[in-house]
Amino acid sequence: MIEIVRNTKINFIGKRYTSFVISGLLLILGFAALGMIVTGKANLGIDFVGGAMIMGNFENPVSTDELRSALSAEGFSGVDIQSIKGETVEPNSFMIRTAGEAENLGDSLFTDVIASRIKNQFPDNPFYIDSIDDIGSAVGKTLQQQARWAILFALMGILVYIWIRFDFRFGVAATIATFHDVIVVLGIYFLTGREISLLLITALLTLAGYSLTDTVVVYDRIRENLKQFRKRGDFAGTINGSINEVLSRTIVTSSTTLLAVLSLLIFGGEVLRDFSVALFLGVLVGTYSSVFVASPIIVEWEKRSPRRFK
Repeated sequence: MIEIVRNTKINFIGKRYTSFVISGLLLILGFAALGMIVTGKANLGIDFVGGAMIMGNFENPVSTDELRSALSAEGFSGVDIQSIKGETVEPNSFMIRTAGEAENLGDSLFTDVIASRIKNQFPDNPFYIDSIDDIGSAVGKTLQQQARWAILFALMGILVYIWIRFDFRFGVAATIATFHDVIVVLGIYFLTGREISLLLITALLTLAGYSLTDTVVVYDRIRENLKQFRKRGDFAGTINGSINEVLSRTIVTSSTTLLAVLSLLIFGGEVLRDFSVALFLGVLVGTYSSVFVASPIIVEWEKRSPRRFK
């Protein structure tokens, strides 16, 4: 494997209290975002609150401001409009979204009325509908509940897996680190004002798997080096040395993953942009937590309740 750095002796464990403070502040932001989402005060997508979305294209060029002004003139001032560009979509394509109760946004009202009023405003520029997506508010609430259960089951699975493979303390630390990653990314994502949708939940579950993989690599090296701990009696030093030994692998893996996600962010188009942003944040936070959260928790636990690791 390519080694970016060799024989490093960085005192990661010595900086654990600083990282705990940073993580604590980020978690506060994340829990605040979670509270806003639960109470419905966040920028929730139509997946969760119900609503409708139209994707279509004009025959001739139209600016976003022109389309927004035209719909405002027709009484649709709360509609979200995004211009979509890319090789896989038609020129002059737009995504038109609105949130609300299903009975007010069915095909017979939203899609037909929107299309007819766009036609009224642009009589010489035909608008072609590519796709229609309508979700009722009851379905949105069901999706919210299923999303919460999906994240909960993922965290429980991580705890059991690490417990069986390593040790119960390792399992608890890995679960806390993964939960930390999910909440922190959620908080940063919320702070950017982006829409909370099912794509974000997919990204959060993906980053949970990525974070776990990175943590397992560190834990594997710690397990291999624990016999040194028995000889020297320096548990924190063993953990710190293990992190330094896999540091090059961590840098290479995270860098290549970030390049792939960055390509998706740049060339993936508008539909995948929010998903790509969440993944990009997740890779950064997941790499940070495997070094500064998952391993230091084990050190603190051992410090307060010493035991002989098998």
